[in-house]
Amino acid sequence: MEATKGIMPEKTEHPITITDSDFESFISKHPVVLVDCWAPWCGPCRMVSPIVDALAKEYSGRVTFGKLNTDENPAVVTRFGIMAIPTLLVLKNGKHVDSIVGAVPKARIESVLTKYL
Repeated sequence: MEATKGIMPEKTEHPITITDSDFESFISKHPVVLVDCWAPWCGPCRMVSPIVDALAKEYSGRVTFGKLNTDENPAVVTRFGIMAIPTLLVLKNGKHVDSIVGAVPKARIESVLTKYL
């Protein structure tokens, strides 16, 4: 199901916790989404998390951020073939358009995100 174009995302300054059961609804409801796929035991995930939190504030109203625990949500992991974490999925109008794998600097994430705004 394709998201309606032109709808403004909810203005939220924090990533939203998402699961296998609400993933489809989440990505179809927001025009541009970044999903942080992580796990509690993952050191690099803990490095990326504060960057994602900061970007959620900075891009509030333009990009909606989600966090998905890969240990608890195998359907999304399988669907996108996630083999390493952290993986950041970028979706536009409900379609997967890009991925960033590994602990990368904030500027790298922003350079990918801005292509889809």
